[in-house]
Amino acid sequence: MTEVFDADDRRTLDTVITFLEMSAPPRRPSRPVPMRKIAILRAEQPPLSFYLWLYRTVGAEWNWTDRLALAPDDLLAVIHDPAVEIMVLYVGGVPAGFAELDFRRGDTAELALFGMLPEFIGQGLGGYFLDWVVSALWRPGIERALVDTNTRDHPRALAMYQRAGFEVVRREQSWLVPSGG
Repeated sequence: MTEVFDADDRRTLDTVITFLEMSAPPRRPSRPVPMRKIAILRAEQPPLSFYLWLYRTVGAEWNWTDRLALAPDDLLAVIHDPAVEIMVLYVGGVPAGFAELDFRRGDTAELALFGMLPEFIGQGLGGYFLDWVVSALWRPGIERALVDTNTRDHPRALAMYQRAGFEVVRREQSWLVPSGG
């Protein structure tokens, strides 16, 4: 979940974080599989370099920096935790997007990260992948699913999460640490 910050010298990009929740699996049907060569695979114990490549490539335009602030051992502890799943969407054999599913909170599943590589945005793949990921969040024992986004994220992110079945529960003013900050 995104951390809410107060402003300081390093945190100069203001944003509004929107927190969303789903209390039951969506009732509407998932979007159909795009007519492409698609595979979704779990990256089990991914090398830090691969994870960071995905994170930086997907998040560069959207000011993703939280993971970059973690020490390498701390980040490995998160992404190698058995209750954290890194799912990678492949299109034509190459990575097109990824999602990080976090099941460390017992009955609550969190979609900690979700995004597409820039070259694959706008091809109808993101909605399909999000529907797949939302279905993967709902497993026995899960009572709610969480995700958050902010005003510096992709302009359609909030609407896409809502279309997938998430509902806004609150908004908070915050600050992001800019890249290189």
